[in-house]
Amino acid sequence: MIDVFSRDILARTIYGEARGEWARLDGGLAALMAVGNVVLNRLRLQSWYGATVEEVCLKPCQFSCWNKADPNRAALEKVTATDATFATCLRVAEALLEGRWPDVTKGATHYYSTLLATPPVWAALLTARIKIGQHLFFKA
Repeated sequence: MIDVFSRDILARTIYGEARGEWARLDGGLAALMAVGNVVLNRLRLQSWYGATVEEVCLKPCQFSCWNKADPNRAALEKVTATDATFATCLRVAEALLEGRWPDVTKGATHYYSTLLATPPVWAALLTARIKIGQHLFFKA
């Protein structure tokens, strides 16, 4: 049985980072899964990223939707399961935590939106694994 708080934090992270991908033909469900996969891949490392879903998701400056100055933060803190996209994120988080869905990122621990004008500095140091929707995924 999964921890409801872990599911909620993971779902909110997925929602905050990838909710715009849900309606895209080249993103969709895979894009939501991919963000969740990155969280769980970091969790499996049991390292600097954190030892729990909450620690990994809420680690400062790791998932921008949780940054205090990010406009997404207010949206992800207020959203409820009555929102269809968030309800989907809850189902995705639950399936990932229960191990029912595969890692679509090929082990990625990082990603960034290809809509950024300039890629993050760290991207040059990591190996690109796959592009899903408007996100490029990397493995450290």
